[in-house]
Amino acid sequence: MAAYSQASAPPPYSEVLTSTNPTSFTSSIPATQVELHVSCRNLADLDVFSKSDPMVVMFVQALGTKEWREHGRTEVIMNNLNPDFVKKFTINYFFEEVQKLKFQVYDIDKKSARLQDHVSDYIYKECHDFDNYHILLINHYKVYKESLLINIICDDVVFFQFRGHKLDKIFFFGKSDPFLVFFFSNEDNSFTAFFFTEVIKNTLNFFLKEFSIPSRAFFFGDYDRLIRVECYDWDFFLGHDLIGIFSTTLRELTTNTNITFELIHPGKKAKKKSYKNSGTISILHSKIEQQPTFLDYIRGGVQINFIVAIDFTASNGDPRNSNSLHYLNPYEPNLYVKALTSVGAICEDYDTDKMFPALGFGARIPPNWTISHEFPLNGLPQNPFCDRVEGVIAAYFQSIQSVQLYGPTNFAPVIRKTVGIAKHSEHQKPGQEYFVLLILTDGIISDMEQTKAAIVEAASLPVSIIIVGIGPAEFDAMEELDGDTVRLSSRGRYAERDIVQFVPFRDYLGKGSTGNVLSGARLAKDVLEELPDQFLEYMKKRGFKPHQPQ
Repeated sequence: MAAYSQASAPPPYSEVLTSTNPTSFTSSIPATQVELHVSCRNLADLDVFSKSDPMVVMFVQALGTKEWREHGRTEVIMNNLNPDFVKKFTINYFFEEVQKLKFQVYDIDKKSARLQDHVSDYIYKECHDFDNYHILLINHYKVYKESLLINIICDDVVFFQFRGHKLDKIFFFGKSDPFLVFFFSNEDNSFTAFFFTEVIKNTLNFFLKEFSIPSRAFFFGDYDRLIRVECYDWDFFLGHDLIGIFSTTLRELTTNTNITFELIHPGKKAKKKSYKNSGTISILHSKIEQQPTFLDYIRGGVQINFIVAIDFTASNGDPRNSNSLHYLNPYEPNLYVKALTSVGAICEDYDTDKMFPALGFGARIPPNWTISHEFPLNGLPQNPFCDRVEGVIAAYFQSIQSVQLYGPTNFAPVIRKTVGIAKHSEHQKPGQEYFVLLILTDGIISDMEQTKAAIVEAASLPVSIIIVGIGPAEFDAMEELDGDTVRLSSRGRYAERDIVQFVPFRDYLGKGSTGNVLSGARLAKDVLEELPDQFLEYMKKRGFKPHQPQ
């Protein structure tokens, strides 16, 4: 993000704005923040003539590495073995990542701020995910229980509509193309850009469409922190030209209606004694709404149910051949197992009962050797559930040795199976369950039209579909299903939501088609990053509100 001192001139925005839609900048704002309030119980007494003086330090492991970085410290509470700390830890929450935390509890007897000076006086235990409410602290031979209480910061969203009036002309010929840039002030009096509005073409008097900004973008919801708003004339080739600046606060923007700000250009004000302003910006209306987050629903009891479907078509190659994508190498897992393990590690954390329906498609199955496109991997049609990801992998090994790979590659049957389950749930438990179908496949879809029709039907239900492409094949058809650019349609009906996310697994491998996964964490992140927004869009369209945390 752009940052500069208050005294210096604003930077040219040609480097960061190269389209007429600068609002895409806001996508970097984290989805949810959580507060971790820490309390300890029954800590060891490490002092001789008094009780321990505890302090908790939280560390965060960098994504895809083993490096632990200090995130923050609580205050020190003197002579207390059951402390309730006032200072909280605030952290960004990302559904699609495994966020590993480590907590160390120190007995502070020295004034030094260096942790190594207190290293002989701590007890700690790693906490792999901060949705675990209890972690164990280990001190030599004894085990103690510590309560880790989590409070979610509500995501207020602020809606604005602005009007610009009598802006200065930057060039002699033509009018300006104005847009606004919002900055919050930092502790060192510098400013950081956090939001761009749309660009209004060829005008000196404009009305912006209503837009929204999460309140946390205003320096984590600080309603009284200074905000700087700059008005620019958009120019793709020469860089954007400053029209004027005004300062305010979030509180002023949301409590004073019909307020008008003068745009001041520092250079013109310094040169011209008769200078008044470079135009005005008025607030037409503003409002604050509280928006529930994905984590609010999860804590309120909504169950995320994952369903796995694996491609058993002959295009994968004979499993007895080492070139097959289904080859059971005794020394390393094949690509299907690698992909399932990387993505399943995240899925498993959010599936309440840890039981995964696991299906195969495109194989001839015993005893009659009929072709099936939705057979249970564990061989139990009435109970296709597998215990955790390890159970899915075990059932996969069982199936690959008992079925005959065949074809064609039909997606529609497993999607319709998921649709049937979701319809039943929507009728019996409205707003309480959401289903994610994970399809692992190597090839081109044979039933494209039927698949598109099934996805369009699924888009109106509590369903998301994740497709992971395995192997070197071209996956152009998958991009059509992933409706990021053009909303998917079938027989004149458009999908209510974009519910498909596709990623080619080869992009995450080292050299060679059977290389190691370079970053399982990055794979899981890219595969799952759209799921929370898809989930929230469904809940919002259906009017389902999160329940109080269980």
